[in-house]
Amino acid sequence: MGRPPTFFILGHRTNALTAILPEPIAEQARAVCEPILAADGYELVEVEWTLELGGWILRLYIDKPGGVTIDDCQAASRTVEPALDVENFIEPSYALEVSSPGLERPLRKPADFSRFAGRRAHVRSTTPIPPGEYLIETDVHATPRRNWTGTLRGYHDGYVELDVDGKVHRVPHAKIAKANLELDDEALASKE
Repeated sequence: MGRPPTFFILGHRTNALTAILPEPIAEQARAVCEPILAADGYELVEVEWTLELGGWILRLYIDKPGGVTIDDCQAASRTVEPALDVENFIEPSYALEVSSPGLERPLRKPADFSRFAGRRAHVRSTTPIPPGEYLIETDVHATPRRNWTGTLRGYHDGYVELDVDGKVHRVPHAKIAKANLELDDEALASKE
């Protein structure tokens, strides 16, 4: 017997309903593709499952030391496509896209935040975080926030640390909705 069907509910989802649904498509695709890509020397940076104007798209962002080329993306696509077909957990027809993470690379794993320490990044939390949670030093003028842009200081004890205007901010990794590197002069110089 195959995997249970995956259901999509467009619009608002409640936590109770989410808890009974099978694992989201992106996470299932990550579980299938990550070991295959790692065996070929690629890092699976991010997986997106999105409905766009032309239909459903499963988008994989891959990287390797020195960066990836179009040939790498094509090779990775040819490698993971048969595995995705065999697993057969995606109901609607979809297009598979494999791409470089680009200069504004998504940050997901704790190791990503340590690896790119010293680079500028943008971090958004799932909900506003009170100043007492994200600031190491007390600041009476601070307010709850969801967005930070600053220089990454790394990952420590479950927190992503950023220097924002000379103050260290600690964002709980578990509360990060999205994080990515910012395009800066250093990133542009490294690609030239």
